[in-house]
Amino acid sequence: MNSSVTTYSKAPEKTKGLPFSTRLARFILRLKGWKLDVKLPDSPKYIVIGAPHTTNRDGFYAIVLGFAANIPMRFIGKDSLFKPPFGFLIRLLGGIPVVRSSSNNFVDQIVERFNNSEALVIAIAPEGTRDSVAYWRTGFYYMALGAGIPIAFGFVDYDRKTLGIYPGLLPSGDLPADMEIIRKFYTSTVQFYQEGKREIQLKNL
Repeated sequence: MNSSVTTYSKAPEKTKGLPFSTRLARFILRLKGWKLDVKLPDSPKYIVIGAPHTTNRDGFYAIVLGFAANIPMRFIGKDSLFKPPFGFLIRLLGGIPVVRSSSNNFVDQIVERFNNSEALVIAIAPEGTRDSVAYWRTGFYYMALGAGIPIAFGFVDYDRKTLGIYPGLLPSGDLPADMEIIRKFYTSTVQFYQEGKREIQLKNL
């Protein structure tokens, strides 16, 4: 897969025949004055990363993005979050429970899930928290590398009121080189909400 990023604005689609959730999400975006800018990897399985993650609104818009683009996007959560009374709702929104007893085991669980799925899209915030952090975690990279799947670049651009996903790259195994491509995208291609913008640095698992 070509590691370059191509700008693409998804053309409006006819809503007839689309799921109600997709039509509702697009209605919400139109109501709020937001638009989609989406081009997906040529693969039924991939990881979508998103940054910077500085506000609870990011999670809301990430869910809306998945529904509006008609992508069955999933996210990862601690297994304890999936207990009653709200566990069913988290699953309904796309949550995948994992046991985070150790970082390596956590990565292996996701790789195994990808390997056992014909189609799967998981969204991950590499910073791990909306609080200010100095480093990105690299778990997303090793998940994609282990499963042999692409990493797509997701974003919430508050300046342009745009939700987007770009094709990204297929991990080569050269983490520093691949991260330069990711860093370039997130520091120059997307005009992020400046209050949350921060330098991208790596931290091993």
